[in-house]
Amino acid sequence: MKKSMALIALLACVATPVLADRNADDAKWVGDCVVDNKDQGQSVDVVTKYCSCMNNEMSESETRSITEWEKANPKVMEKCSSQAGWKGK
Repeated sequence: MKKSMALIALLACVATPVLADRNADDAKWVGDCVVDNKDQGQSVDVVTKYCSCMNNEMSESETRSITEWEKANPKVMEKCSSQAGWKGK
């Protein structure tokens, strides 16, 4: 529980500047993606950049989560992984 709370607090500090120009819906999707990827061995900063990139690549009418959408779009996943500095993905 303490780990989850620390991750959320850290995410709030790191994600706020990255998400400042996005609406609340985008922030929710990116936040969900960060939580989905919290155990991937990456820093919160890298995961937040990755999830933000993925969110930006999706259309506004997309109804799938970022995690669901990335599975159907491996080239975009590779691009966002590279841009975020993701190691091993």
